[in-house]
Amino acid sequence: MILESLPTGPLQVNCYIVGCETTRKAVVVDPGGDVEQILALVKKLNLQVQLIINTHGHFDHVGGNRQLIEATGAELLLHEKDKDLLAMAAQHAAVYGLPTKLSPEPNRLLVGGEMITVGELVFKVLHTPGHSPGGICLLIEDQVIVGDTLFAGSIGRTDLPGGNHQQLIESIQAHLLPLPDATVAHPGHGPATTIGREKLYNPFLT
Repeated sequence: MILESLPTGPLQVNCYIVGCETTRKAVVVDPGGDVEQILALVKKLNLQVQLIINTHGHFDHVGGNRQLIEATGAELLLHEKDKDLLAMAAQHAAVYGLPTKLSPEPNRLLVGGEMITVGELVFKVLHTPGHSPGGICLLIEDQVIVGDTLFAGSIGRTDLPGGNHQQLIESIQAHLLPLPDATVAHPGHGPATTIGREKLYNPFLT
């Protein structure tokens, strides 16, 4: 498996490129912007983007959707409960004085529990609401892309519309903490961590 990340967009969202070494097919998760840089890395890795997956619909995670879709022809996937949030992303960005391009509608809406196959890779969709109603995490082998659900030493904020602190804690407890301690968690912002480290040291979970 190939897994590369780069910070993108005005809020430096971690965009992840996950590729199959055998077929060179790839998924881009959360293209926050700076699409030229994403495409340059995809080209360097000799990958072909098949899917774009948003972990949730907040504007900082979806700003590059349109340009990346136009450049690659990839399909867009999002949880069904964040469809309205995605549609409002440009308006939400404007509140913070930040521009963003209106995202196309998703080609496929997720519900959680799906197994998405790209090349020889299998992504398991974990529905982890709390930061947003349709927040998801993506489990691939011993790696999990957690969006804004979990951070190194912290958790996602829940003071935005649709956020719910108790629901977020329950999502983490139900779907992330049962994973093996060595599972590497790749958040939407900041450095990677492990599930074991967060069990021991995350003040929101201990």
